[in-house]
Amino acid sequence: MASLSATSSEVEDLQQLMDQRKRKRMISNRESARRSRMRKQTHLNELMTQVNQFKDQNNQIVTNINMVTQVYLNVEAENSVLRAQMGELSHRLQSLNEIINCINSANTTIDETEVNCEDDFLNPWNLLLVNQPIMASTDAFMY
Repeated sequence: MASLSATSSEVEDLQQLMDQRKRKRMISNRESARRSRMRKQTHLNELMTQVNQFKDQNNQIVTNINMVTQVYLNVEAENSVLRAQMGELSHRLQSLNEIINCINSANTTIDETEVNCEDDFLNPWNLLLVNQPIMASTDAFMY
């Protein structure tokens, strides 16, 4: 019987050793899972920080795009006004050149009794029309 009791104590010792190893494995697994959760949480925090940074950058880009678009629209409106003013000034220049031509032709034919020019440019009342202000403004070209 002594041999049976020795074997049963060896079995108990073996069982305790296996239980101890099992507990160590469980503790190790729990610690590993805890570290894994911490890594995941850290990674998630980093990703959330990046999301916030990208949102801020996106808002800045949208703001810049809106400002550049507004500047572009202002420049387009100003270009429209300048084109209209250029057309009016070109028309005035053409009218003034016609007046000069008419005056020059009148000077060459001064000996005649009546000077005949197209559109009566020598009429002083018609000359007042030449000094009219340019009426183009940005309000007329808003779209």
